[in-house]
Amino acid sequence: MPFPDSETVKLPTPRGALAPAVAIPVRWRASTRARRVSLMVCPRSGTVVVTLPPRSGRRAGLALIREHETWIRERLAALSPAVEFAPDTELLLGGEAHVIRHEPRARGGAFLDGKAIVVTGAREFLRRRVTDFLRVEARRRIGVLTLPHAAALGVKPRAIRVKDTRSRWGSCAPDGTLAFSWRLVMAPEWVTDYVVAHEVAHLRELNHSPRFWALVAELTPHRDGAVEWLRVEGPALLRVG
Repeated sequence: MPFPDSETVKLPTPRGALAPAVAIPVRWRASTRARRVSLMVCPRSGTVVVTLPPRSGRRAGLALIREHETWIRERLAALSPAVEFAPDTELLLGGEAHVIRHEPRARGGAFLDGKAIVVTGAREFLRRRVTDFLRVEARRRIGVLTLPHAAALGVKPRAIRVKDTRSRWGSCAPDGTLAFSWRLVMAPEWVTDYVVAHEVAHLRELNHSPRFWALVAELTPHRDGAVEWLRVEGPALLRVG
């Protein structure tokens, strides 16, 4: 019998445990390439994603969830609070706090006004307009940072794209296309500068050899600090929107 792509699963409290019963959102993902049942906690949605290989069903997935109940509880508890795009919500832009200000009678879509992101029009369009604004702003800021780094190495990216990636802040394809998470727009500029420098360096060295890291060091002094910032603060960016 088929089962839904997603559902809420209630985990029973183990006998003698002090932890309360918990209901967790689960997304079932069928995969012809998977060789075994596996699970992960999506840091963006706070959902437990269970991958099922052929001939494995919901029962096998539930068994794995219950086997790793403690781990799942810990991972979910460690997630940063979700931040929704709504009037008066505060979010980072370039590492600095900005507030969403809804002005339904104004025009202009979404734009910056000092430390406010002004969003015009009906309330139901606010989330999309804030997201579109952040993506455009990310593309603009990343483009500004990319040009001098590319010029310094004598390279030119084939294209620059922004995406909503889950596991990578940036990437460089073999054809020279650079891709970045739009969520970098929320990070301090020096953090984004490191990610951009890292990917631009791949246009010369598509590897992580000593020559590659020497190029990165030529382009930016922020490697260690940026890596640490993204390790500590990065997961919270995935919970925004």
